[in-house]
Amino acid sequence: MQTRNKFFDDMSQMMTNAMGVAQGAKGEAENALKGMMDRWLADRDFVTREEFDAVRAMAQKAREENEALKARLDAMDAK
Repeated sequence: MQTRNKFFDDMSQMMTNAMGVAQGAKGEAENALKGMMDRWLADRDFVTREEFDAVRAMAQKAREENEALKARLDAMDAK
């Protein structure tokens, strides 16, 4: 029969508690870093993906309209 050693039980409990504390600290650090990054990005006036896509679509439409107008002008010059 194996006897339990109090020293090893205490060490095991201490290591388990230390892992819990480390995981908690990791979570806090991640949350703090995420908050800092969010604030930094908000201060930089970056555009959102939706804003970028909207302006890109407007630019594409303007390009197409310019090409159509250029073709009409070229057709008028050819006459």
